[in-house]
Amino acid sequence: MGPIRRFWDVCSDPVEYARQWKRSTGGKVVAHTCSYAPVEILRASGALSMRLFGKTEDFTFSDGHLQAYCCSLVRGILNEALAGNLDFLDGAVFPHTCDSMQRLSDIWRINTSFSLHGDLVLPVKLNTDTAKTYMVDVLKLFMQRTGEQLGVVITGEDLEKAIQETNSTRKALCDLAAMRERSPGAVSGSDMYVAACASMIMAPSEWLDTMNSLLAELGQAAPGPPAQRLKRIVLSGGICGNTQIYDVIEKNGGVVVHDDLCTGARYYEGLVAEGTGDPVGAIAERYRTRVVCPAKHAGIYSRGQELVKIAEEKQAGGVIFLLLKFCDPHAFDYPYLKRMLDDRGIPSLLLETEDPWSIGEHGTTRVEAFMEIVRQR
Repeated sequence: MGPIRRFWDVCSDPVEYARQWKRSTGGKVVAHTCSYAPVEILRASGALSMRLFGKTEDFTFSDGHLQAYCCSLVRGILNEALAGNLDFLDGAVFPHTCDSMQRLSDIWRINTSFSLHGDLVLPVKLNTDTAKTYMVDVLKLFMQRTGEQLGVVITGEDLEKAIQETNSTRKALCDLAAMRERSPGAVSGSDMYVAACASMIMAPSEWLDTMNSLLAELGQAAPGPPAQRLKRIVLSGGICGNTQIYDVIEKNGGVVVHDDLCTGARYYEGLVAEGTGDPVGAIAERYRTRVVCPAKHAGIYSRGQELVKIAEEKQAGGVIFLLLKFCDPHAFDYPYLKRMLDDRGIPSLLLETEDPWSIGEHGTTRVEAFMEIVRQR
């Protein structure tokens, strides 16, 4: 089995991967729901840190607890738990990012009996001195409670090792992203997507071994067409729940050269400082200063400025927004993000999505029309 095939297989059934990992190692599995979950602390406890994506078409169980206008991510995650599909978990961590995610945490706590339940209330306004102190205090308390609920003692040495391991994962993803940008014919957008998602599911050592094999394999492959000949696109939004968007863009002479997604660059860009003697403080600083999502605040126009910067630095011909239906934080952000792109002459397209998402004929037609607009510029 080739390395990229391994990533595809894991992403097609992450629950089965985690079950097999637990059976073979006897270790513990802790799920989380957001890129603000401090995976370094979870990994330092010896647990497998596994992100939940909630992909299901059946909301039979969750609809008894959540309104239909909650996003499909939250409804899908709860449905999987209540249906018993996540019975192998030892716990879950819920960073508080929106009202629906907070209610998910409450309903999960009441209706499940896992060993660990982590409510992670990180600061919302990140660009203040008090945010630094608060972030450190929250993470220290989280580390203490994680250790107590899992029955382990997390040492500074454990944390440093987990930081190094997680940094290696992020560096490798940055290397793959750079390769995709330089030679999109060698690294498709969908392959980049599954490599990133697999890193949120697999044991870090196994993922790194697989990724190193993939990078070596790609380094020996013939380069694809130069990215300059293709229409360069940036994706922006929360989660990208389907690889079809990459395929449609590529079939229409485009290439996704970067993204602003929590299942993409917002997850893997930015490293935790190593060897500082204060690993919790270093983790806090990384999560405080990374590119923000709509759930956080680091300036009135910080998200728009970052998106414009990405589009201009990557010489993108356009931006495609993937808006998860009923995601209020991203919906509130969209109008001013679009306006800032418009002011810089960068065209954009809004696609409303729902997991499990299929772009469908209508979405395909809209992307094709947008790519034609980009080509004519």
